Amino acid sequence: MPAPSPGERTSACMNIFQATADFERWLPKRLPIVRQDMALKHQQMAEAAFSFFRATFYRWLQLWPNTCPELANAPSVLAVGDLHVENFGTWRDEEGRLIWGVNDLDEAWPCAYTLDLARLTTSAYLAISEEHLSLTRREAAEAVEEGYRDALAAGGKAFVLAEHHQWLRLLALSKLRDPVRFWEKVQQCPPYTAKPPGEARKLIEESLPEPCRAYQLKRRIAGLGSLGHPRILALSSWQGAFIAREAKGIRTSAYAWYKRLPSDAVYGAKLVENAIRVKDPCVHFHGHWLVRRLAPDCSRIELSSLPKERDEARLLYDMGWETANMHFASPQAIAHVKRDLASRRGRWLHKAAKAMYKATLTDWEDWRSSSKNAPKPKKNQN
Repeated sequence: MPAPSPGERTSACMNIFQATADFERWLPKRLPIVRQDMALKHQQMAEAAFSFFRATFYRWLQLWPNTCPELANAPSVLAVGDLHVENFGTWRDEEGRLIWGVNDLDEAWPCAYTLDLARLTTSAYLAISEEHLSLTRREAAEAVEEGYRDALAAGGKAFVLAEHHQWLRLLALSKLRDPVRFWEKVQQCPPYTAKPPGEARKLIEESLPEPCRAYQLKRRIAGLGSLGHPRILALSSWQGAFIAREAKGIRTSAYAWYKRLPSDAVYGAKLVENAIRVKDPCVHFHGHWLVRRLAPDCSRIELSSLPKERDEARLLYDMGWETANMHFASPQAIAHVKRDLASRRGRWLHKAAKAMYKATLTDWEDWRSSSKNAPKPKKNQN
């Protein structure tokens, strides 16, 4: 990712409020926005630095080239972009095996391979500062980098949680991902009262098992970076138990906003197709919609759902490895990445994550202060 040109939306000419306002003027030009969810997003951004980080990938794009210019010019790959420690989850493959890996590819875009590593490590630092993780920051950076280096050397390998990776399977299927609790939460989603787009309804119905049963449409509120994007959930019953499908509106990456590009390209499907990955047969990209199955074992893994007894260094090592699995979607770039990585010594990743951590905290403190000082909405007196 080269240094920003005068036309790019740089942090030098924008603060966090201006950047957010500009990004949110750009968003509705790419897909319909759920305005009430945007208000919720702003509120959650003020509650914790980790939540703020997850919600503001657009701001990261502004800060990154100025804060880590040497890393921003590293060899380019088709990257995840919005990578963080809660962007990992599980799904079932065609054989019914449990697979673990990157869960969300909304912001995929060609950029420096170092961005994914630095963003993942920065997210770990924020999780450590909020006591979601207990290892030290240096241990976190070393685990991510070691996993990435080892995967590059080995040619990568997907995480099939069968006879291998037993510890990760137990981690993924912790008691907090209990089916009863999961389906209770899904049933509590408010009804989808608007007329759904015909394309979304068609994609949902095509993804349901035959014969197609009656289903309820619900409005799902999820994510942070994508909070405000339309999400239509179809809840049905098949063979005596619940099943669910979600149609999620997707757009081109925030890179297009940052670089002021007219592009509508969505790279998630290309990354799924070409990365070292066991595919989810229930995930389908179609235009600006993504349809996928939702289930207790087919969803993102939140840090709060992890059991108290866990090997956090090993988990971050596997996240680093999985990052390399994604970068193998750019086979022509791997030799360049290996040469560049071999030249990086010392605690380069720790230093980069530390700098981005501080920049993120500065923005978050400003956002939180503004939120505290904002006038509270008046109660209805009627």
